[in-house]
Amino acid sequence: MTATAGKSAPVADSNLDRLCIDTVRTLSMDAVQKADSGHPGTPMALAPAAWVLWSRVLRYDANDPAWPDRDRFVLSCGHASMLLYSVLHLAGYEVSLEDLESFRQFQSITPGHPEIGLTPGVEVTTGPLGQGLGNAVGLAIAERLLGARFNRPGHQIVDHRVWGFCSDGDLMEGVASEAASLAGHLQLGKLNFLYDDNHITIEGDTALAFGEAVGKRFEAYGWHVTRVADANDIEALERAYRQAAEETERPSLIICRSQIGYPSPKKMNTADAHGSPLGEDEVRATKTVLGWDPDKHFAVPPQALEAWRAAAGRSATHHADWKSRFDAYAREFPELAAEFREAFSGKLPKGWESAIPTFAAADVKGGSIATRKASGKVLNAIAKQYRALAGGSADLAPSTDTLLSGEVSFSADTVGRNFHWGVREHAMGAALNGMAAHGGVRPYGATFFVFSDYMRPSVRLAALSELPVIYVWTHDSIGLGEDGPTHQPIEHLASLRAMPGLVVIRPADANETAQAWKVAIEHTHGPVGIVLTRQNLPILDPAVYGKQMRVERGGYVLAESSKKHPRVILIATGSEVSVALAARELLAGKGIPARVVSMPSTTLFDRQSKTYRDKVLPPAITARVSIEAASTYGWEKYVGQGGVSIGIDRFGSSAPGATNMKKFGFTPEHVAKVAKKLVRREK
Repeated sequence: MTATAGKSAPVADSNLDRLCIDTVRTLSMDAVQKADSGHPGTPMALAPAAWVLWSRVLRYDANDPAWPDRDRFVLSCGHASMLLYSVLHLAGYEVSLEDLESFRQFQSITPGHPEIGLTPGVEVTTGPLGQGLGNAVGLAIAERLLGARFNRPGHQIVDHRVWGFCSDGDLMEGVASEAASLAGHLQLGKLNFLYDDNHITIEGDTALAFGEAVGKRFEAYGWHVTRVADANDIEALERAYRQAAEETERPSLIICRSQIGYPSPKKMNTADAHGSPLGEDEVRATKTVLGWDPDKHFAVPPQALEAWRAAAGRSATHHADWKSRFDAYAREFPELAAEFREAFSGKLPKGWESAIPTFAAADVKGGSIATRKASGKVLNAIAKQYRALAGGSADLAPSTDTLLSGEVSFSADTVGRNFHWGVREHAMGAALNGMAAHGGVRPYGATFFVFSDYMRPSVRLAALSELPVIYVWTHDSIGLGEDGPTHQPIEHLASLRAMPGLVVIRPADANETAQAWKVAIEHTHGPVGIVLTRQNLPILDPAVYGKQMRVERGGYVLAESSKKHPRVILIATGSEVSVALAARELLAGKGIPARVVSMPSTTLFDRQSKTYRDKVLPPAITARVSIEAASTYGWEKYVGQGGVSIGIDRFGSSAPGATNMKKFGFTPEHVAKVAKKLVRREK
């Protein structure tokens, strides 16, 4: 039954190992073929690597996939998802044979690419190449951060590793380069990846576009690099895994030479084995090479299943041992144990919200403060009560106000809650996702709003995965000033509001900013982006506006007209809310009653009942003006056919922020003029 192809060594050194490996191969081939869609070649090639990792190295418990100190596995090459699904089924996770047969079908738990929260045993959502490697960096960061917080001499309750598989495509993507550079700099010694060096992409040989010395690149990043010459050599694979586990000062990369589609007679080592089914004839031919009955589909030999489940049972003993050790820890450190359980449960510390400050104009010089500055004060107040909160900025902490006072930095030598991501927004976003997926940590990350473009793929995956990541995006408009249009976001609010599952909040002042942070912390089933100003904004007097301020509703009546029925509604967000309030006064002087609606989050407002939304924006009042220093795209939903949107549908200008706001029409006088004209037209 020994399968050979080309110059490859035998699949394994024993018939049982070979049977366990070939079961993964045949399940993967059959599932892709039945779906008539998918990527069979990489699961076939990496089946030995998966068997050795799951049977001899990885610490997991299929009966409790979420126990805190398990090893994490990340399939960064998510297109090879059938490799992971086959392994999860064989190892005893709640992934049935029927689930494998439903690969890539509607509402199955075996989608085309792995998704966290859908399939037991899947740690992060992967597929967009390079993201998984970035997620794994975040997982390793969380492990170190939690170890420093909770471990005590003689009690190592946080002590696990992160393992992953990545591909040529992963390493071509920029996010992987950013993440690998950061991992090496931080000396994340518990991070280990096997690189599937198969020389094939969808278009053909990697030589078409990729010829770098990957090992030397990773050595330059500060990684420990080893090589396995043949992916079918299970003893060499085990040695490489052991060497990686023994290396504690550097992350490890195992460069493993494989043959995609092994041992397909016609499609091995070709692009045809990458992104398409092998075809019925080739599946039969490959099974014949393996010594399997070509007429049987989704066959799982009893000996193979027994061996996989026995390996899973051996690994589960690590969980039992950890439970015993945690019980001893809890007896000696009951308060820490309670904090540990609370952190992993996702529950917020009792009374944490009492730390949120209220801002009064009298307390701030000039009665105004930039919302980024107010955010920094709120963040620091919350962090003192909420120890799971950790994060930092992409080299912009002095500008984004996201440093935690009294906390040390997270580095190769120190472990604190202040992170310095460097100029690596994309890696920051991917790592934040990994930190959130790990559990026990509540991450936030900051950059200028315009540079959310660099991290958008990671933000999208956070939304898809429902990960509670918090983004602090500052310098939110043309109001940032002289840096000019390259740094002035225009379309960003509209485009991010369009992303399902992402809550975008643009607060109007310091007090709305405080409420925005409360909403963000309490929102535990998806990401939140808080969009903040560079320039100072007037503080809305809590004595006047405090009772009606309802950021959690997304939109609310901030100031009512002096008469019972307003003639016009002014809807504004962020820095333009104070402009709308001033315009309201000008309109009142002209005998035009106006209502001001603050709309910090269209996302949250849209989630409210129709009754509430109609109360804030009565359908009978069609004279409406939206005011936002950004693209007007999307505002027609709120102003209706009879309304007008004051915005900016071109790029900005390099000039002082106040000059920009005036030149582009964000003044009380211009708003009042537009509103007055609108009322007269309706009249």
